[in-house]
Amino acid sequence: MSASTPNPTPLRSGPARALKGEIRVPGDKSISHRALMLGALCVGETRITGLLEGEDVLATAAAVRAMGAEAEKLPDIEPDGAGKPAGGRWRVVGCGVGGLAEPENVIDMGNAGTGVRLMMGVVAGHDMTVTFTGDASLCRRPMGRVTGPLKRMGAKFTGRDGDLLPMTVRGAAEPLPIEYELPVASAQVKSAVLLAGLNAPGVTTVVEPQPTRDHTENMLRHFGAEVLVRETEDGGRRVSLVGRPELVARDVVVPADISSAAFPIVAALIVPGSEVTLKDVGLNPLRAGLLTTLAEMGAEIETINAREEAGEPVADLKVSASKLKGVTVPPERAPSMIDEYPILAVAAAVADGETRMDGLEELRVKESDRLSAVATGLAACGVTVEEGEDYLVVAGSGGAAPKGGGTVTVDLDHRIAMAFLVLGMACETPVTIDDGDAMATSFPGFADLMNGLGADIRPG
Repeated sequence: MSASTPNPTPLRSGPARALKGEIRVPGDKSISHRALMLGALCVGETRITGLLEGEDVLATAAAVRAMGAEAEKLPDIEPDGAGKPAGGRWRVVGCGVGGLAEPENVIDMGNAGTGVRLMMGVVAGHDMTVTFTGDASLCRRPMGRVTGPLKRMGAKFTGRDGDLLPMTVRGAAEPLPIEYELPVASAQVKSAVLLAGLNAPGVTTVVEPQPTRDHTENMLRHFGAEVLVRETEDGGRRVSLVGRPELVARDVVVPADISSAAFPIVAALIVPGSEVTLKDVGLNPLRAGLLTTLAEMGAEIETINAREEAGEPVADLKVSASKLKGVTVPPERAPSMIDEYPILAVAAAVADGETRMDGLEELRVKESDRLSAVATGLAACGVTVEEGEDYLVVAGSGGAAPKGGGTVTVDLDHRIAMAFLVLGMACETPVTIDDGDAMATSFPGFADLMNGLGADIRPG
């Protein structure tokens, strides 16, 4: 059953003129969550610049405040000329590893899947009881993959129907270090175990079958933890954390989110005559699968001003409209671009030939069943698509404008909403989404930013 916000705002995206300009998309959501949580576990004051101020991250900020840390927004400074305020400036005063306190009330994580799963890891390493809930979408998302290893560390969980929110977490009085082999590659599960391991004596190790985004490892090192990463013979990684470090506060600069940048990137590629520059984009190689795939499709994307900030590679991207061709995306690439398949499917819809995407079973348990949502939405807009249990095949239009004209049910999923607004920019007739409010979880101001480049997004 689909869900929407209490007063949904339909949006209509029509054919766009050539997109032109320079923008900075919001800060990286994954890094923003981790900066708040690790800042709360530090000794001293952490200053964060560029924090994503979307609803998901604000839910994490409220959660760490409820557990005794200070987390507050600092005044914005003047716009920096890249189409955005240089705001998102926050300070976090931590309680030290193991120092958080039991909150007085239920913690509502909204739509934040990453936020709640990582916070469960934090709580699992503390001697306290916390109940988490969320919106209708989050309360449908299974938590068993996270709770399984955390139980082995001594935490206890009581959830609706076993592994659904609302869920009460009873943290371990003496958390145990474990070695855990992930059955499915997941940065969220890996991170939850490592965060619980912070307050465990000895070494906590996670073995992943394929490398997943390593923001947690990078930031743990940034704050002074000892993290060892070793490649395994079968192409995976062993990630080991020495428990009970003293994390010391340090400043964090959050790069622009590659997952959010994906939407204007693809829009610029598929709207004829477009040329858009995106500033300060995080290019962690374990998150850059979309860029690899687009390059294989023939996308013209130039990397400018490459540098490193707080252990993360960052650069500006200059994107020009390109003639794309269909490709086969291998399943082993999925961990590096799991959030980008909806917008990749939009690029595939205007490419020359078929694009096949394999290894997509993870999309079934995101904010919505993204695999089904993408297939249904594309078909409603006149695109030929084949949906399998773990794959998607999209027949491209050969560069011609797809028919469009469909109305897409978003089901509280921000990435489905933005993907189909981008599709509408390249269609013959406008595409409508039933609720644009979901975009506030990761990309507040998306419609206004895109309209500033030349898009035509308006109330539907």
